[in-house]
Parts: sequence; structure tokens; C-alpha cells
Amino acid sequence: MSSLYRDRQLYLLLVANLFSSVGTGITMTAVPWMLVQKPDGATWFGYMSTAMTIIMFLLTPYVGMWIDQISRKVMLMFGEAIGLVIAAMFALYGMAEMKYHVWHLVFLFASGSLYYFLFYPTLFAFSQEVFHPDQYKMLNGIMEIQGQLATVISGGAASLLLAKVPLYWILWLDACTYAVAIICFFFIPYQRSFRNGKTYSFWTKMTEGYHYMKARPLLFWFLLASLMPFIGVMMTNYLHPIYIVDVLKEDSSVYGIQSMVYGIGAALAGAVVPLWLRKVGTEVSITITVFMYAMAMTMFLFVKNMWIFYVLVSLTAFGNAGTRVARSSLMMERIPNEKIGRVDGLFRALGFLIRSALLSVFTGLVSLQHVLIPYAVLSGLLIISGVLVLRTGESVKKEQVHLTSMG
Repeated sequence: MSSLYRDRQLYLLLVANLFSSVGTGITMTAVPWMLVQKPDGATWFGYMSTAMTIIMFLLTPYVGMWIDQISRKVMLMFGEAIGLVIAAMFALYGMAEMKYHVWHLVFLFASGSLYYFLFYPTLFAFSQEVFHPDQYKMLNGIMEIQGQLATVISGGAASLLLAKVPLYWILWLDACTYAVAIICFFFIPYQRSFRNGKTYSFWTKMTEGYHYMKARPLLFWFLLASLMPFIGVMMTNYLHPIYIVDVLKEDSSVYGIQSMVYGIGAALAGAVVPLWLRKVGTEVSITITVFMYAMAMTMFLFVKNMWIFYVLVSLTAFGNAGTRVARSSLMMERIPNEKIGRVDGLFRALGFLIRSALLSVFTGLVSLQHVLIPYAVLSGLLIISGVLVLRTGESVKKEQVHLTSMG
């Protein structure tokens, strides 16, 4: 494991990810805030969020195929270059003393969303390809800590810059971070670890992730169930502000503090869970963290105390981040690199479907002043997921041994 810390590629990757995440994070915090200040801006933001969810769901299979067909390094640098050009163009527009209209902000939000959508699955496949399997567990823990650090920095910087500088300076900062990321990715040694010797039809390439998981049903259900804490976090990003106001009867300061508490809990998971993976194994670690998340989600139904709320937020942070670290390590170890983009894309598409269905139901319940019912639904889903992970975990090991012995 210590060899990872002597690997120059790790530091280049961390710097690239930190800079691009912070720069884009500042912009993606500033743009929605400015958008909702515009006349009908909140409505446009809602429409755009819905439209981007649909677009990303439809593009997911294509992105997965591209990741497995094109050089991951080229894709990462291409994404950073497009981000740099867009940020610089809009920064120049603002410096020319032109006013930003709603459609400008909508375009910036859409391009930032698509950047995230392309960047993270490509980075996942790229990391699997350039690092040794013995390094995956520690690598994913470090990336989790770095991701939380980037979130804290971008959130704090956005809160300071929004009140003091015009948007075009924020965009210039964003453009500079893209440039740093491009330089770092350029200097990471890279050679494709596989070559596609056969020519397959477009449809075969598109559905490879589905067929691969169809042959491994236990692994499929295990990975799908272990995705639920992440879906839970996406839902509580919507529910927590309402919960704080309607149930806890607190103000916006509590929401700001809970974001910090969440970051601390997630970063702690990034440090601790890689040690668990070596001591008790990946499947057991995932079972522990999924049940931890399920327990905390259930307790939200019974808590009306601010300090206990913070404790539960930290537990959900640890549970989700810990599951993500262990799940990412498992996927890197079990899924061939030439198929990882399409397999990961399959689960991302399923995640979009589940999130969209839950969000549509929860929005209606919240409008009827039933904010606790969504927490009850999430609690039930997480408990079911925990049981499913528990029941399939040991069998997943045996399934892998069986498939390996078959060649």
C-alpha cells in the first residue's frame, strides 16, 4: 500500500481532480444562486434540472460505450478543454460589460452538469486502468477525502466570492482550474491496457454492461442494493432543508452547519474504510456501512433535536461515503477494465430512474406537508437494501470464484 504514496501519478491525479472540482464547484454554486435571483429564474432552474436529468439518463449508455472505446486520458483532457473554452468565452462576455441573461446562466449550468456527468465515470475507469489492483482500496479512500475537501473549499470560496466579485472573475478562476487539470493529466503516463481486436455492432457495444451483469445476477443485486445510500443522499439533499424548517423548527444556519458535519463524516469514512477492507473484507464492509446508513435514516423519523440531527447526518455521511469507497474498490477488482464504463453506466442509468421516481413522489408528499413520509420510504428501502446486501454478500464471493474457475 505504501507504494501508492510513492506513485507520482497519484499526486498528479489528485491535483487535477482538486482544481477542476473546486473551480467547477464554485461556478455550479454561483450560477444557480444568480439564476434564481432573475425574474422567473427559479422556474427556469426547475425546468433545466428536470431536462438535464432526462438528457443524462438518455446519454448514459453512450458515455459508457465511449469510455470503453476511446482513450480515457483523451476524454478527460477533452472535457477539461471544453470546460475551459466555455468558461473563458462567458468570462470575456462579462468583461465586455455585457449583461448575463437567464439563457446564459442556464447554458452555464447545463454545461457544468454535463461536465460532471462525463468527468466522474471517465475518471473512475481511468483510475482503474493506471493504478495497480493492490492500490484500489487506499486510492478510493484518498479520493473520497479529496472530494470532500474540494466540496468544502468550493462552497466556502463561492460564499465569499459571490458577494464581492462579478461572475466573470469566478468564470476566469474556473477556466484557470481547467488549465491546471489539463497540464496534470497530460503528465500522467498512459497507455491503453487493452485493445478491442474484434469488431462488434453498435448495439452489442451499447448493451455489453447489461449482458455482463446478466451473467452475474448476485453481483448485480449486490451492487444495485449498495447504490441505495447514494440515492438516499440525493433525496435528502432535497428533503433536509424542509426537515430543518418544518420538523426541527430551525433556521438556515443549521443547514450550513449540517453540510460541514456531513463533509467531516464522509472524510472520516475515506480514512477508516480502506482499513476495514483489509481487515474484514469488501463485502462485509459494504454490509456494515449500508446498515449504518439505514439505521440513521430510520432515526430521522423520531428525532426533533438539532444536536442529534447532526449526529445522524454524520452517520449518513460515513455510511454513504464508506459504501462508495468499498463499492468502487469492489467494481475495480471484479469488472474488467474494457467493460467498466458500460457496467458503471448501467448502474448510473438505474440510479437516475430510481431518483426520478422517488423525487416525483416526494415532491407531491412535501407539497401536502408530509415531509416525514419520504424519510419512512427511504428507511424502508435502505433496510431492504441492507438485507439484500447481507444475503448476497457471501454468495458474491462464491460466484466470482466459480466464474474465475470457468476461465
